[in-house]
Amino acid sequence: MYEKIQETTAYLKSKINTLPEIGIILGSGLGNLGNQIDVDIAIPYGEIPNFPVSTVKGHTGKLIFGKLGGKNVVALQGRFHFYEGYNMQEVTFPVRIMQAFNVKLLILSNAAGGMNPDFKVGDIMLINDHINLFPENPLLGPNDDRLGDRFPDMSEVYSKELIIKAHKIAKDNGIKLHEGVYAGTTGPTFETPAEYKYFRNVGGDTVGMSTVPEAIVARHAGIPCFGT
Repeated sequence: MYEKIQETTAYLKSKINTLPEIGIILGSGLGNLGNQIDVDIAIPYGEIPNFPVSTVKGHTGKLIFGKLGGKNVVALQGRFHFYEGYNMQEVTFPVRIMQAFNVKLLILSNAAGGMNPDFKVGDIMLINDHINLFPENPLLGPNDDRLGDRFPDMSEVYSKELIIKAHKIAKDNGIKLHEGVYAGTTGPTFETPAEYKYFRNVGGDTVGMSTVPEAIVARHAGIPCFGT
């Protein structure tokens, strides 16, 4: 995989003028945030060597380089899911490319099902931890020490410092936020009532079909995460 990462990174570097500082993965319903980016170049996934292609409706399928809030960013307008038939290394390959670009922060977003009774449809939850209910871990197999340690510390996957900052910004702007635990499952089926009860009982506040594999690989790569 290391050679594929280098090949893909070299191709992308030949297309851009400025290296990104921040990586963003736009989940379902949030792809339009890409329209807020001052775009330098948007590259369809199908043109990028070794990149999967998103098959989910509403996921545009472009890798965007540009500026957002004065920062150089690289954004996935559409992510890859385990339920699409990709393996975990393919699902998380874009995070490895961000690692190769030495991004300093990865922002993960998703549309999730709320299980916490205090939540309402459309509420925003900051992810402070997750429960991995996928049948595979993206770090299974031989470890490549060039990419990260064999046994990464998962005690703080989602940056506490950034969560505190987000709460302050939200308060200053009158935005209501929740904070909680995201349970990641394979999909593509939605959960049964019994499964919702089970996920809630084991500590989940929301449940979805993404995010966890990407966060694990980001942690392995030493990239701080902010998830919502």
